[in-house]
Amino acid sequence: MILKSPVISRVLLIRPGATEFDDQGRIKGSLDMPLSASGRQQAATLASDLADFRFKTIYTSPCQSARETAQQLAAGRDIRIKVIEGFKNIDHGLWHGKLIEEVRRNHPKVYRTGQETPIEICPPGGESISNAEIRVRKSLRKCLRKSGDGLVAFIIPDPMATVVQALLGGQDFQDLWKAETDGAGWQLIESKLD
Repeated sequence: MILKSPVISRVLLIRPGATEFDDQGRIKGSLDMPLSASGRQQAATLASDLADFRFKTIYTSPCQSARETAQQLAAGRDIRIKVIEGFKNIDHGLWHGKLIEEVRRNHPKVYRTGQETPIEICPPGGESISNAEIRVRKSLRKCLRKSGDGLVAFIIPDPMATVVQALLGGQDFQDLWKAETDGAGWQLIESKLD
């Protein structure tokens, strides 16, 4: 039996700027939305904050907010942007557009499950967190192998970014509702993905 060695990488995990749904506290999921006015400002701030980091490629989710954020980060730098379909956000089915507060109020058991064991959640007509995790793990491995031992940048919206953070850090995914909206942020993770 051949054992695969884990991929060890330094990952810059970036959450894109906010969309109108993020600003309103609505579930965006896999809806393709542009940055809001506040999101464009957040992306500009990210570009300034990350100007000293050296990476050759930004791997981004296919959603418009992530691609717009990637374009701001790459502006004036020798950085390629590569769209990764596997980084598409979680499909929340019939929950798309609902206020998070509305789910909390009208579906308290579902809301509690999202806080305590979100991996078990599957919105009506949507994708389970566990299926999204399988999908994104495959894309992560491929991108990390291509990047070698250099710094790699991912721009992924929440809640998928939180799934990625858990996978890269070897942790469990926690509290879906805290990870539902984007507001531009980043973290540097030393990853050991099996």
